[in-house]
Amino acid sequence: MFNIEDILYPVVCKFNECLSNYILLFLLLGVGILYTIKTRFVQIRCFKDGIKHTFGSVFSKTHDKKNSMSSFQALATSVASQVGTGNIVGASGAILVGGPGAIFWMWVIAFFGMATIYAEATLAVKTRKIDENGRIKGGPVYYIHKAYKGKFGNFLANFFALAAIMGLGFMGCMVQSNSIGYSLQTAFNIPSYLVGILLVILCGIIFIGGVQRLASVAEKIVPIMAGLFIIGAIIVLLIRINYLPLTFKMIFQYAFQPQAILGGSFFYAIKEAISQGAKRGLFSNEAGMGSTPHAHALAHVKNPHVQGSVAMIGVFIDTFVILTLNALVIISTMYTPDGILAHGYFNEATEIINKTNLVQCAFGRVFGENIGSIFVAICLMFFAFSTILGWNFFGKLNAIYLFGKKNTKKAVLNYTIIALFFIMTGTLISSDFVWELTDMFNNLLVIPNAIALFALTKEVVKMLKNRQED
Repeated sequence: MFNIEDILYPVVCKFNECLSNYILLFLLLGVGILYTIKTRFVQIRCFKDGIKHTFGSVFSKTHDKKNSMSSFQALATSVASQVGTGNIVGASGAILVGGPGAIFWMWVIAFFGMATIYAEATLAVKTRKIDENGRIKGGPVYYIHKAYKGKFGNFLANFFALAAIMGLGFMGCMVQSNSIGYSLQTAFNIPSYLVGILLVILCGIIFIGGVQRLASVAEKIVPIMAGLFIIGAIIVLLIRINYLPLTFKMIFQYAFQPQAILGGSFFYAIKEAISQGAKRGLFSNEAGMGSTPHAHALAHVKNPHVQGSVAMIGVFIDTFVILTLNALVIISTMYTPDGILAHGYFNEATEIINKTNLVQCAFGRVFGENIGSIFVAICLMFFAFSTILGWNFFGKLNAIYLFGKKNTKKAVLNYTIIALFFIMTGTLISSDFVWELTDMFNNLLVIPNAIALFALTKEVVKMLKNRQED
């Protein structure tokens, strides 16, 4: 019989490949380099500001509990979406395809991404609006309108909002719930449909609770999930400490001599190392994607620079802490002389290892196969659940923008019901086509967001120059 998925799947895959390998890679890298130069390396000059404002607001209370967040809560909500399965599965895939050197290029991308996300957060705070009910509305759609007036601005904003609803709110949450269902069923033999029911109940309670309930959950769950993974990774690295010098050597060596581990010609290998590190890095920390500005727009801060500096810490935590620890665990256990990938991803290694189970195997080398699998499953559960919360919230804000002008409550209710349906469905089915569609919509988010960021460079530089320390 005629199967539309069989026809569309290769088309969507090819479209995603062209977008991520060429258009988005250069678009996002270009934005990051531009803002790094124009702000005179804001990620270095204002890193101390970010640390101060991030941890100085941990115990602060917002003046308007109902409609805003503290700076730390906004960061926690942002990190909840950034630190997801991409930090585990994405990094694993990058290392397998691009070799250990791909991590070096992830660091490079994250460095420039810190300047990009500074721009996104400052613009989100600067352009946010407050409606007649005191609700704060903010995100890329609002600074897109500032960058471009008239029909073109409306088109870009509507295009972004629709892609955000589909890619983040619906399909994005669906694939995250699929990760949770699969990992818990594998590790604990819990039926996936029971996981789905529990997820729907928990998510429904949080979604209905609004901004403040989401902020409250995010500021509690993010430190727990990050702390759990960091402790587990540090234990592995302490046990494998003799291999750490070699691990760092491989990251730098194979960043510039990747053919030694990947095989093939130098130019092919260097292309794979850079492209894998770049595109996985870009979509791990979400800098330039336009997702996290929705959370930063709600931060109760006196000037945009404060939240911009805080947003940079989110990228730092995502890439230079969580993702890097994951990579070090993988390389120090799998690529060292006693590891199965010591000579590269060839022969029997391809039959045993894939990007999904690589990290389980890495932790299993130290913790034992069963405990390693359980540990990774628990971490994946936390990471994916936090991403559902963040992405659903970002999608909801765009649903309100597109469909809530006349009746906000009705738009939110309809959106929430559909989102919960996708979350439940994600635990029941597994389809590579759905993952590719999610990637496609997330890729499309970048285009209108990046176009607006290019146009608003002077605005960001002006805010940085006129900043006041609060």
